[in-house]
Amino acid sequence: MANDKTKTENLSVESRLRSLYELQTVLSEIDRIKTIRGELPLEVKDLEDNLEGLRTRIANFTAEIEELKVRLSQEKEKISDSQNKIARYKEQLDNVRNNREFDLLTKEVEFQTLEIELAEKHLVDFSRQIENKTAEIKSTEEKISDNEHVLGEKKAELEEIVSETRQDEERLRQQAKDLEPKIDAYTLNAFKRIRKNARNGLGVVYIQRNACGGCFNRIPPQKQLEIKLRKKIIVCEYCGRIMIDPEIAGVAE
Repeated sequence: MANDKTKTENLSVESRLRSLYELQTVLSEIDRIKTIRGELPLEVKDLEDNLEGLRTRIANFTAEIEELKVRLSQEKEKISDSQNKIARYKEQLDNVRNNREFDLLTKEVEFQTLEIELAEKHLVDFSRQIENKTAEIKSTEEKISDNEHVLGEKKAELEEIVSETRQDEERLRQQAKDLEPKIDAYTLNAFKRIRKNARNGLGVVYIQRNACGGCFNRIPPQKQLEIKLRKKIIVCEYCGRIMIDPEIAGVAE
């Protein structure tokens, strides 16, 4: 590790700048490949997340329907139980011995009749909920079918693009890996940080018409001379990008 550090420290500034610009070129090409893929990876992820949400929705509806079916069964049992009680109370009414017993049994019949009416209302309500949730499941299943079709098309499109660019990307990533040891750690980390924050991904730019090639702010003649001498790494005071002589980029002034 120490030997690698010594090697990069012994490299001239010009050598490091050339490697840095070459690295920038390679990474820009990788960015171009990603641009070709466009928003497809995100679209695929969004569709997959949406499908997962729809399937969860169906699972929830299904669980709710099962719970409603249990409650339906319970209400039917209540109705049956109340009907049996009413029949028994009516039999007892034929054998009452006084008004007190008659009034008591009559009230019990009335109470059980109200219980039946309440249970029947619950049956109607629960049945309606089951019907609505069943319709929601059907609608959600149709959405799942549509989304699965779109997802299949997007995945196929993405796989085709990836297969076409995979070899190029792997080759470029290896080139980038080979170039990094030719740049000192401090400059490399600074470059990566600048590139990450730059809108166009450019961490290294060459002078164009006496201006920074990144933000296009004018560069003073003295600083332009220092850049041409290649004795130290110079960054733009406006955008922070590393600036190089056009010749290093292979561009004629």
